[in-house]
Amino acid sequence: MKILLLGKGGQVGWELQRSLAILGDVVACDFDSPGELKADFSDPGSLVPLIRRVRPDAIVNSAAHTAVDKAESEPELARAINALAPGVIAREAAALGACLVHYSTDYVYDGSGDQERDETAATAPLSVYGRTKLEGEKLIQGSGCTHLILRTSWVYAARGGNFARTMLRLAAEREELKVIADQIGAPTGADLLADVTALALPRLRQQPALGGVYHCVAGGQTSWHGYAQLVIEWARSKGHVVKVATDRVLAIPTSAYPTAAARPLNSRLNTAKLQSTFDVTLPPWQTGVQRMLTEVLG
Repeated sequence: MKILLLGKGGQVGWELQRSLAILGDVVACDFDSPGELKADFSDPGSLVPLIRRVRPDAIVNSAAHTAVDKAESEPELARAINALAPGVIAREAAALGACLVHYSTDYVYDGSGDQERDETAATAPLSVYGRTKLEGEKLIQGSGCTHLILRTSWVYAARGGNFARTMLRLAAEREELKVIADQIGAPTGADLLADVTALALPRLRQQPALGGVYHCVAGGQTSWHGYAQLVIEWARSKGHVVKVATDRVLAIPTSAYPTAAARPLNSRLNTAKLQSTFDVTLPPWQTGVQRMLTEVLG
């Protein structure tokens, strides 16, 4: 199988280079790739000659405009990267008879209520980021290509910056931290997304009817406050410098920390469809976070 991986430099893209390697020949591209391998998502039409030159059996698109607040001030760029480019990719995939794996987000929902949402729940994004990601989903679905869209949430990786690293830095500097406690979701490792992709892609090629939208997040749920507490106490237990006391990690509401883009309060996603269809088990979010912390800090 020949796989075109787009967005190789991102958190998920980096892990996909590892997980997809066992499936065949991976051609990995990004906006800064040299020459004919350059994948400029700000210019969706420029992706056409790249795809036609590679002629892949499968395309895995992990590129996205993920700067949620910045997207509010540059909606056209966000739309080009998150919606129009995936639409172009999907049309080219359909023409080649290739299948497409694409990643979406909990931000396509409005975050109301306190129950898990399955894939049939009504979408109602609150932000430019959410709206452009939903538009990208719809363009893929309307293209006629065999596709797998994985909606995920709170993605992190050992490589690059992430919430856990920020909490550890602040915990070593400050005696008190304030962390949002009314947004609920599941921290999900880029490595988990990459591994699920590698498991599902061969099945999708063999059985195109399995295509569609699936929720893919780690097991369980927590708040950003709960996430921070686990990270800080793990670091404390391993002897790392932690200045903040356990009882000084304070819970605050979203309203106390205004941002340019509205965040969904309820990001609980039901993953039963993915687990039953592809026979996968999604481990507890704590397992992945602790593994990442071990990799980052030792």
